[in-house]
Amino acid sequence: MRIAFYGSSLVSAYWNGAATYYRGLLRALAARGYQITFYEPDVYDRQKHRDIEPPDWCRVVVYEGKVAALKRVAAASAEADIVIKASGVGFEDDDLLEKVMSAARPAALKIFWDVDAPATLQELRASPDHPLRRALASLDLVLTYGGGDPVVGSYRALGARQCVPIYNAVDPQTHHRVAEDPRFAADLAFLGNRLPDREARVEAFFLEPAAQLGNRRFLLGGAGWHDKPLPANVAYLGHVPTADHNAFNATPRAVLNISRDSMAENGFSPATRVFEAAGAGACLITDAWEGIELFLKPGEEVLVARDGRDVAELMRTLTAEVAREVGERAFQRVLGEHTYAHRAAEVDRIFRERSRRVEAAE
Repeated sequence: MRIAFYGSSLVSAYWNGAATYYRGLLRALAARGYQITFYEPDVYDRQKHRDIEPPDWCRVVVYEGKVAALKRVAAASAEADIVIKASGVGFEDDDLLEKVMSAARPAALKIFWDVDAPATLQELRASPDHPLRRALASLDLVLTYGGGDPVVGSYRALGARQCVPIYNAVDPQTHHRVAEDPRFAADLAFLGNRLPDREARVEAFFLEPAAQLGNRRFLLGGAGWHDKPLPANVAYLGHVPTADHNAFNATPRAVLNISRDSMAENGFSPATRVFEAAGAGACLITDAWEGIELFLKPGEEVLVARDGRDVAELMRTLTAEVAREVGERAFQRVLGEHTYAHRAAEVDRIFRERSRRVEAAE
């Protein structure tokens, strides 16, 4: 089956946290026989910061951030059996949704794929006339990056026919164990862009513990932190290319996951960082959120902190031996249950089931 996928970017992870998710899922779907074309706008300097070239398992079409170019690529959805518009494309999202779905063939499976469901749902609740809210009833399916029952229930209440969470996972081809790299030597490392709805939590879970543990080395990676006041024992790296993520995860004694406000409040939303770290065999410390036990076992496969005090205490007592044991158990768990091959099998089943329903209704 042919898929037309309209998303933010497949070839650039620059200010694009969904890149890892897209790559892992779409490569695994291609391995199951899907023919995929990914349409992405040339915006936010992403094409200047490509970290991969267009892969052989997916055709990538980059279009100008102009309305005329948007119309041209939207019309191409008429050639697909499955048409997917993702959230957060970054250029005229509402117009893109309308034009893509209008151009799609009546028999095509029409899907909205939400990679930031808590934020999208907040926007929809605040705007009864939102274009996506109006379109939900005409779409065959909503897939989400996470969110569990709360997100499913909210989308159904807003008119979606069906909503299914497709969680993050690990792609063993790109996220795996590597040798330690002196550039990333630290007791605790955190990688994440500076975002308004995460900054306060980064201060509480990372910067405050660093200030308390002046004899430990902390490492901060991600864009936007250059003018943030940091404790003297925090080294700032700036943007860390995806090619360095394995070493960034494998080298420190532990790495930290900090959810954005909306993700933490909603729960059931493991970030790509969770699986990237586990896939590299890292000892992961995560902030507490509902549903973590569905993915990793707290205390054995992941260490959970309720606040910065917990992070500081964990770092005071965490030995290198315990860190290796936690990382090894997490590594085995994600390879056994949480790869993108597992997720693609679920997506494939959903696609085929929904396609049969569409054909039966004709």
